[in-house]
Amino acid sequence: MARTLRQQHPDAEIHWLGGQRGIERELLPLEGYPLTLLAAPSLRMSGAGFAATLRDAIALVISIPQAVRYLLRVRPDVLFSTGGYIAIPALIAATLTRTPSLIWEGNVQAGRSNRLIAPLASARAVAWAATATKAPWSGRETLVTGTPVRSFAGRDRTAARARLGVAEGTPLLLIFGGSQRVVRFERALSGVLTELLATWQIIHIVADGLAEAESTKRGLPADLQSRYLPYAFLHGGEMEEALVAADLLLGRAGASTLAEAAALGLASIAVPYPYAGGHQRANAEALAAAGGTILIDDADLTPERLRQELTVLADPAARQRIGRAAASLAQPNAALQIAEALQRLAAR
Repeated sequence: MARTLRQQHPDAEIHWLGGQRGIERELLPLEGYPLTLLAAPSLRMSGAGFAATLRDAIALVISIPQAVRYLLRVRPDVLFSTGGYIAIPALIAATLTRTPSLIWEGNVQAGRSNRLIAPLASARAVAWAATATKAPWSGRETLVTGTPVRSFAGRDRTAARARLGVAEGTPLLLIFGGSQRVVRFERALSGVLTELLATWQIIHIVADGLAEAESTKRGLPADLQSRYLPYAFLHGGEMEEALVAADLLLGRAGASTLAEAAALGLASIAVPYPYAGGHQRANAEALAAAGGTILIDDADLTPERLRQELTVLADPAARQRIGRAAASLAQPNAALQIAEALQRLAAR
């Protein structure tokens, strides 16, 4: 979204509010956007105990006056929120400072924070038409936009595969769990990785699990080590190249992950995060119902199940069927629609 706004208005000022556990502190310096961190966490980890939950709640309350002071200092023309815990102090502060705001919900089943705070927003938008049938999104003014995705314009698949070291003619599996390490994916690979690498080359985004992944790589037969490529994160356009180069994606069912697969017509295996109210499962179900992904519940992603699915998906025709179905749901103008809505609000 920030890139889309900058393309339309090169002189636009874009500031970022984030939380203490967000990936934005790693990504935004590369993009050049000013970042201010509130006391609140961006995400409460699953299984947090009472003490951790209490600390998060206190931090959330502290974040409200922090956000108010921030908006009074910066005086933005409009505030854009995609939800999460940071949406709570941000939208409260926008209301108190009379700052126009747009809140966007990317999941079929809206998250708890967005359901709570959406009535405070000046305008609302959703990625899925099904979301707009439920309050607080059911008003006539709610925009159904789809999900903004990275720009893949000018990305050449052959060149991307060469830069990433993907062997010619070898199918590439991209494993990506979002901004966090996914131990479930690592366990599914254990015991079958050597077998899979006989057919697939694998790029594995492991976040803070890089040391373990590199140890796994060293334990592979020497002739297969170059076929397993673990990274903590991919930056500076590398993720776009990995997506363009990939033949199959194994990932969580976040709104952006599924939307990017759809935009590229990329076959995927979606393994919904089993917590956070189950909203990722609703995303995966919507795409799977159209034939655009293979849905595997988190607990069912075993080494045997992964081997079974990848054996079937080694067939290019099987991947193409899934990719075409996913592409039929893509909404390439999502970012532009949201940018236009933000401009209308700012014009007030």
